[in-house]
Amino acid sequence: MKTYKVAILGATGAVGQEMIKILMERSFPICELHLLASARSAGKKLTIAGREYTVEETTENSFDGMDIVLGAAENDIAEKYLPIAAEKGAVVVDNSSAFRLDEQVPLIIPEVNPQAVHEHHGIIANPNCATIIALVALQPLHAYANAKRMVVSTYQAVSGAGVNGIRELNQQVGALAHGKEVSVSTFQYQIAYNLIPQIGGFNEAGYSSEEMKMQNEGRKIMSNPELCVNCTCVRVPVIRSHSESIMVEFEKEISVEKARELLQGAPGVRLVDEPQEQVYPMPLDTTDQDLVFVGRIREDMSGHANALSFWCCGDQVRKGAATNAVQIAELVIQEKEKQQE
Repeated sequence: MKTYKVAILGATGAVGQEMIKILMERSFPICELHLLASARSAGKKLTIAGREYTVEETTENSFDGMDIVLGAAENDIAEKYLPIAAEKGAVVVDNSSAFRLDEQVPLIIPEVNPQAVHEHHGIIANPNCATIIALVALQPLHAYANAKRMVVSTYQAVSGAGVNGIRELNQQVGALAHGKEVSVSTFQYQIAYNLIPQIGGFNEAGYSSEEMKMQNEGRKIMSNPELCVNCTCVRVPVIRSHSESIMVEFEKEISVEKARELLQGAPGVRLVDEPQEQVYPMPLDTTDQDLVFVGRIREDMSGHANALSFWCCGDQVRKGAATNAVQIAELVIQEKEKQQE
């Protein structure tokens, strides 16, 4: 098997660390692995699969000779370095939002639009975590009945804000347990025992940047510029795994029974739908694995024809970020090997 020189930009962050873990889990064919980070982290030693690696400071020369670069850094770092990596011949898979809506950059969920890998010009974008979870669940139904309108409410874990989000929730719970005042820095308000209906800044219409991602990215991934999405994103005091309540209106009639049939065994999905037995998706059950759990499937009762509601949960650090990026990289090497045959 051919092996590849791989670099991870932002390797010491939460998503970067998860990418390393998933590359090892999936036996990605690596001959060289370079862990890139800021000057502050350079020199740090990490042991991976029994071998010690030294974190390297990111420079323009870091990408020389690389075949694949996985981006796990913030937008400004991605915008500065990843075009350089692509110019030097690497295929870049980037987890930031910097390139997602660029017309020259494909936005890929392997279970939804793997064919888009043929369209890249050096950079491929990884979608937003909530978008990935929703569309993996929706794809089997959309392929059958063609989704035209979605109403979505997301319940997003604090780890979506990185390590600092987890730390802040834990610190606040500890402080409150001892009768102390909480400190707030990562989120707008106290997150312990609270919900915050804001993720990102608001636009003139009152929608947050996170809410707009579901529509804008969904339209691009599904090649459906007419898709209508109304989304409300809420930060909840859960450590890991996002949950979503989704109502979808389809062009074609689709029954609850048909939806269950389509979801049973669909790529990336686990059907967990026995509400009478109190069996339904929950974030704790989806943590640290890669399937999106789907359940609570029911007909819409608000008067919309051909509409279903369902509930889904998925690990946003893995499938919502790192795993999806590695899956895209796997598509890239499959395509490379086909071209060389």
